[in-house]
Amino acid sequence: MNKSLSVIVPCFNEEEVITESYKRIKSILNQFDFRTEIIFINDGSTDKTQEILYNILESDNSVKLITFSRNFGHQKAVTAGINHCTSDLAIIIDADLQDPPELIPEMIRTMETSHAQVVYCVRKSRKGEGFFKKITAKLFYRFLNFLSEVRLPVDTGDFRLIDKSIIREFNNLHEKGKYIRGLISWVGFKQVPFYYEREARFAGETKYPFMKMLRFATTSMLYFSTKPLRIATTLGFTSVLVALALAIWSILGKIIGFTHADSGWTSLFVLIIFFGGVQLLTIGIVGSYIGNLFDEIKNRPEYIILKKENFESNIEDEKNKSR
Repeated sequence: MNKSLSVIVPCFNEEEVITESYKRIKSILNQFDFRTEIIFINDGSTDKTQEILYNILESDNSVKLITFSRNFGHQKAVTAGINHCTSDLAIIIDADLQDPPELIPEMIRTMETSHAQVVYCVRKSRKGEGFFKKITAKLFYRFLNFLSEVRLPVDTGDFRLIDKSIIREFNNLHEKGKYIRGLISWVGFKQVPFYYEREARFAGETKYPFMKMLRFATTSMLYFSTKPLRIATTLGFTSVLVALALAIWSILGKIIGFTHADSGWTSLFVLIIFFGGVQLLTIGIVGSYIGNLFDEIKNRPEYIILKKENFESNIEDEKNKSR
């Protein structure tokens, strides 16, 4: 039986929900007879999130806090939580209470009975979300699976339970543009689904509007698959074949007499647009990969920590400096 559990909670402008989130998580952790802790990561919040978290810290020494120097993003915040986790088990959960903390005991039982290293949560429904958000999310996961060389579970987020073997292997991965749910699938080991009903936000607004979701989806595809490059190559090769066939058709038509040089401007105009679009698309895909390489080569840290609270040693500081 594992004897320690960390709950990793990334926070960005969650003043309306963070107190309730803490209370519900803490009420669940109090049921366990082994060591538990909550690791909050304040991802550059500009509201009263930090102040509320300090009030929680004063009353509960099992709560730890990592404060970023600015907003680095959700995936960076989760990464920091995993990097600083020393427990046998870790739960990744958002502060908005769409993923109910009350499921944690059942998730642990599922891991124990199945002897798995990962229990990933699969959404049977998504309350409080519009049709557009639901359908685009479904399409995204299935399209990403089509592109990926590794099978990824669909309709899942970062809400999951991982054990120390996954934590260890994750901390050995050093790419900067992490797609965490994909990387955990890539690591392997035994991973089992846990089906649940996703709730509406307890309060506040989503931190993933459409444009941010689009950037996240693009990063996920480019960092986790090289298939877009192969698709671009296929489009280019197909374009060459089409152009060659049209050239042969035009030459033969001119010789035999079934085409007229002064009557093909419409098809020529369409072809120019088509081939120009293929070229621009290919250049854009290649440029995106080059941009990712540029980010990796700079080797900047994934995040910068302004302050940490309730951590027992400076080991985490040394880890952060080495990244």
